[in-house]
Amino acid sequence: MPKLNQIIAVTKGVKAQANRDVTDAHRNVQKAPLLSGISRSYQPKDEEGEQLPPESTRVQVSAADVVADVSKTLTRLFDLVLTQEVANTRARADVVVDGRTILADVPVTYLLFLEKQLVDLHTFVDKLPVLDPAETWTFSEAAGAYASDPVRTVRSRKVMRNHVKAEATDKHPAQVEVYTEDVPVGYWTTVKLSGALPATRVKELRERVVKLQQAVKFAREQANMTDVEDVRAGEQVFGYLFG
Repeated sequence: MPKLNQIIAVTKGVKAQANRDVTDAHRNVQKAPLLSGISRSYQPKDEEGEQLPPESTRVQVSAADVVADVSKTLTRLFDLVLTQEVANTRARADVVVDGRTILADVPVTYLLFLEKQLVDLHTFVDKLPVLDPAETWTFSEAAGAYASDPVRTVRSRKVMRNHVKAEATDKHPAQVEVYTEDVPVGYWTTVKLSGALPATRVKELRERVVKLQQAVKFAREQANMTDVEDVRAGEQVFGYLFG
């Protein structure tokens, strides 16, 4: 008894060939010269007249034959697709990660959906923002975000100062140089906040996605090993359409 994965493989090839055959058939029946032929003979008016050979052009395409060929080609395809779809309703498997059953008795069609979704989720997890490794972070319940260790910095203010370079005399005024000096007036305590995730958390999420991807692929392969029974529909369909 064939397996579902074998039917899937065969159906792909039959579908491709059927598409080509139907396209060729459609193209051929649109070509009037291929459908037309002629047969004629010549008889002179009297015995002394010129004798000419008969002429004929054979009909190259018969619409009836084209219909029969299309019916034959599509009958096989219709049977295979129905066989595959019926088997899909019976093909099921468990999704197991590290010995833990995440999903039980899942239809193969849903496993295919999961595979595609997990590809997108893998991309999503890969793009998650990561906390700056240069800082030490702790989650703050009050802020609802990660907080860095506090850093204390000095706040200063510029104050004008005078520096007497030369004292005043009875002949010259004093020489004074004006300059500014930074004078501490207070302290800033800064805590950085971030909504990003620790690198270890992102790594953990990525590993989980990969494990689930592998488990789903394994389950899909297992489900595709289901035995299938040949189901026929083509003869009924084309018996009605072209019979």
